[in-house]
Amino acid sequence: MPKPLQQDHFRVTPQKHENSSIPVDGESSLGRQQYLTGRGAQINTKNRFLKDEYAQEHIEGIDVPNAIGDEEKNEATQYQEQEVKSIVNKVESPDVGMMYSMNPYAGCEHGCIYCYARNVHEYWGYSAGLDFERKIIVKANATKLLRKFLMHPKWDATPIMLSGNTDCYQPAEQTYRLTRGLLEVCNEFNQPVGILTKNSWILKDKDVLQDMAKKKIVSAMVSITSFNEDLRRVMEPRTTTAKQKLKVINELSTAGVRMGIMMGPMIPGLNEHEMQRIMKAAKDNGATFTAYTFIRLNGAIKFLFHDWLYKNFPDRADKVWHHIEHSHDGKVNDSRWGVRMRGEGPIAKLVADQYKKYGKLYGMNTEEWSLNRNLFRRPGEQGRLF
Repeated sequence: MPKPLQQDHFRVTPQKHENSSIPVDGESSLGRQQYLTGRGAQINTKNRFLKDEYAQEHIEGIDVPNAIGDEEKNEATQYQEQEVKSIVNKVESPDVGMMYSMNPYAGCEHGCIYCYARNVHEYWGYSAGLDFERKIIVKANATKLLRKFLMHPKWDATPIMLSGNTDCYQPAEQTYRLTRGLLEVCNEFNQPVGILTKNSWILKDKDVLQDMAKKKIVSAMVSITSFNEDLRRVMEPRTTTAKQKLKVINELSTAGVRMGIMMGPMIPGLNEHEMQRIMKAAKDNGATFTAYTFIRLNGAIKFLFHDWLYKNFPDRADKVWHHIEHSHDGKVNDSRWGVRMRGEGPIAKLVADQYKKYGKLYGMNTEEWSLNRNLFRRPGEQGRLF
């Protein structure tokens, strides 16, 4: 197995070795290092904003057992309630398809190894690795802040995306119900909302979503990356199964909610071959629109994904890594507007061609549809036209 990828101020903590296995697509078992089940990241990368760090320079150092090496323990998730200053964020990126987003939680217990939101966790003083999955910031005053935001006289009911960064229906929602509160406020104001999730907990809010759907002020997407459960369990370990995601699409579309799928990221050598199957199954269950992204590994995600890839798929890791490089001008960390989300070169083109071909075959993205901004009103006001 190649040495862990290291560069600049990032440090990969030494791992203990033992035999384990993950069968994928009927292949033989894969030997790998000690593995934290139920977690995507297996290490904590250094926070680029922090000057100091704990590190175990010598693996035999046993005199500071509580200060270092915590990433080798499968610790329970910690929820940290905080009063934040804002909940709605203006999205400056021109190629993500949204102008505003709101995220009731920072960090995400789903543990998707490829998640771009990992880098944002460094702004909270944590690592983009295991900390991102185990130290969840709960924005306790989110509902109050949204109400205050929508009351601003200059707000024009531009649609807001729930889960523009982290999943609003991650396990924390079962306890705090912040997403439910945000939806109830939006329904009261008739504020248009888009939702992206990979958790079936969204079904708990079917009643309010159905009410919003009647007014055409909500649209939802479910993220499906693979039907291979062995792959899903290690790539996005605490998400719901693909079978359950299809149930979500079916149940909500039957209830009148406009449903779509996000296929992202597509990773050459791991899941890009499943695009047709995902599209067809989603269509059969009521989805009418789609989107996809091509894998890119910016910031700390580069090191986390590399570590994960070689531990789980040593037989194909080199090939997958080089395919990603070849699709981003020789790098894996692509930040070029208009290119970063789709990639370039023959492999990325093959994925794009599949998306276009099967989208047309299954009649996806053919409807003219938009969220209704005309019903927006503040309490005490009449409906307003924009």
